[in-house]
Amino acid sequence: MAIETVRREGGAPTSLPVPPTTTERLDDFRRRREEAWRASSEAAIEKQHAKGKLTARERVERLLDEGSFVEFDAFARHRHHGLGMADTRPYGDGVITGHGTVDGRQVCVYAQDFTVFGGSLGEVFGEKIIKVMDFALKTGCPVIGINDSGGARIQEGVVALAYYAELARRHTAASGVVPQISLLMGPCAGGAVYVPAITDFVVMVDRTSHMFVTGPEVLQAVTGQVVDREELGGARTHSEVSGNAHYLAADEQDAFEYVRTLLSYLPANNLDEAPSYLAEEPAPGAAAELDAILPEDPNRPYDMQEIIRRVVDGGELLEVQPMFARNMICGLARVDGRSVGVLANQPMHLAGVIDIDASEKAARFVRFCDSFGIPVLTFTDVPGFLPGPDQERLGIVRRGAKLIFAYAEATVPTVTVVVRKAFGGGYAVMGSKHLGVDVNLAWPTAEIAVMGGDGAVSVLYRRQIQQAEDPVAESARLRRAYEEELCNPYVAADRGYVDAVILPSETREQVIRALAALRGKRLPVQPKKHGNIPL
Repeated sequence: MAIETVRREGGAPTSLPVPPTTTERLDDFRRRREEAWRASSEAAIEKQHAKGKLTARERVERLLDEGSFVEFDAFARHRHHGLGMADTRPYGDGVITGHGTVDGRQVCVYAQDFTVFGGSLGEVFGEKIIKVMDFALKTGCPVIGINDSGGARIQEGVVALAYYAELARRHTAASGVVPQISLLMGPCAGGAVYVPAITDFVVMVDRTSHMFVTGPEVLQAVTGQVVDREELGGARTHSEVSGNAHYLAADEQDAFEYVRTLLSYLPANNLDEAPSYLAEEPAPGAAAELDAILPEDPNRPYDMQEIIRRVVDGGELLEVQPMFARNMICGLARVDGRSVGVLANQPMHLAGVIDIDASEKAARFVRFCDSFGIPVLTFTDVPGFLPGPDQERLGIVRRGAKLIFAYAEATVPTVTVVVRKAFGGGYAVMGSKHLGVDVNLAWPTAEIAVMGGDGAVSVLYRRQIQQAEDPVAESARLRRAYEEELCNPYVAADRGYVDAVILPSETREQVIRALAALRGKRLPVQPKKHGNIPL
């Protein structure tokens, strides 16, 4: 600031500061903005790139439409002065926040910057994320969090820990109101893991993303157990084993493309509808192919994906958790140009049986769809729940009940197609009429019964078969009689449990008509705070 010398009346000359000129103010702003844009050192940026990782700003630019990003709090800086922090106060405080557009639709975004304080969370860092989340709730748009952090900022002590809890509370409040997506682009450890875990979708990048409550170094120090970072909490572990990740991206660009595609199926919030598009028919001849798609042997596996692709628009299904609980398919598709959530048993894995992982995967997906008004389309071919002591001890009763609860609680339009087997508890839980599903269809190949023919005959006629002159022939005769009388779709259709038995080639047409009729569905809900799902 310039100093101007003036002479007061009757006194000595006095020096007074001269306010900066407009040009000086603008130059100062440009300097500060440049400093905020380049908060990281070149060495830190090079180190980040050497790991195959982009910087926070580069990630925001890759994710959002070009030129659409509007930043919040670019000049915010931490207020901590102890432990040498007073000498280092970069603008932004290690997180970039703001809003922009994806394919022209508004989203809010925050990106943790590992090149500034290792992306560690402190008071101002937390305040910035809370501010952008509050903005998302007020404007009704999705929130995308890009995580790449060393954890809580040690120098700020309990304040850092407090803001993890504050963030978890905000994400909980936003759950079911706006879609929430977490991109894990680096480490995420300790209390930080529970923030993305609350969100609707978690995307991890192979070899560069890690998520664990306790890191390998601490684990070794405390327990003596030596474990590799990838094995403990790598992207592949969480995609295949734990189910904490919903998509395993090959690289960061693949992660951004998945998120952009995912958003195209979702509404901006729980009061809006998902965007609709012109209907795109499946491949030519797809409908007719369904009449011959099932193998003649009812015990032979087939790929349920091939059925789904011949029913949904363009044959396109965006799978959710495709590498986890592969006996259950969950994904987003379109039917007649409108978004649907697709749920299906996969006979190619464990014969499509329902186990603990499949139950929880499907239950969470149904509840997500119900939260955001996305109809649920179910394809059933299930021999039942997986038996065995391991499943029983791990809680298949309680955890399997989650799927029953999710279907029974859903108020969105629901349509079920029974393709082949629907046995025992599997029939009840996989979108049966008794759980409140709106339209139930069955193919002529459907087998709806307590159990299949072999099992039923061995229970009902064991002594008769043993005493027969030809036990094999007698067993086959009794099985045929049982299947004709009970193991078919017509007993259920006779009682109204199935609304229509249709040719496989008619499936797409019937699903389109059902969903169109259900578009104005209204379902009264009992006044209550919330149900108590068996967690």
